[in-house]
Amino acid sequence: MGKHGRVLGIGPTDNTSDQRTPRQPLRLIPEVARSSFVPVVPARYVTNPHEWDMTRTAPDRPRADGVPIEVTGRVCTASGRPVPNALLEIWSANLYGRYRHIEDHSGLRLDENHLGMGRVLTDDEGRYRFWAISPGAYLARPDIGRWRPKHIHMSISGGASRMITQMYFPDEPNNASDPMAILMGDAFERNIGKPRDPGGTDVEEGYDFDIVIGGRNATFFE
Repeated sequence: MGKHGRVLGIGPTDNTSDQRTPRQPLRLIPEVARSSFVPVVPARYVTNPHEWDMTRTAPDRPRADGVPIEVTGRVCTASGRPVPNALLEIWSANLYGRYRHIEDHSGLRLDENHLGMGRVLTDDEGRYRFWAISPGAYLARPDIGRWRPKHIHMSISGGASRMITQMYFPDEPNNASDPMAILMGDAFERNIGKPRDPGGTDVEEGYDFDIVIGGRNATFFE
């Protein structure tokens, strides 16, 4: 960060991104103030064994509608150093494009077997793995006919930091018109999961999605 910080660009808005983006240069907090901050103790996260499987609401429940997928990847720094014991919180829409959230007023179909939320910790090499239902696209702005392409949200927490990103899917017709994709420009490619053979796992599709924190080739974070 320079003397006057940086100004974040504002792309096509979804009615919230413009409200969250600074209009003025960010400024570094003076040292006299920073030194008074209470030190942060790194969090010790705990997850339940089944939270990595978002295709079911519980191990003994039926699978949700749609195509089960496996997402694997690695959380690392720009130099390639792994980020171990980071908490990934994952959430996504169901097959029909509906979130199980009180503020989803789309009227799209709910799936009683789809909660759409999960958690997983990275291992010593920064690797993670989870199962999900391939989400549906949805009409985010009916007033202007803007669709959001299928995507999976991920929050990455480690120590005092928390960053949120999205994994997109390749060859989706709504990718090109997505406000986030337009704002990313050429960097959008880094936020697309790479298809792979799921092997002998109990899913139909596999994707690799590495999350790079910092540096010129960082994953795009909200």
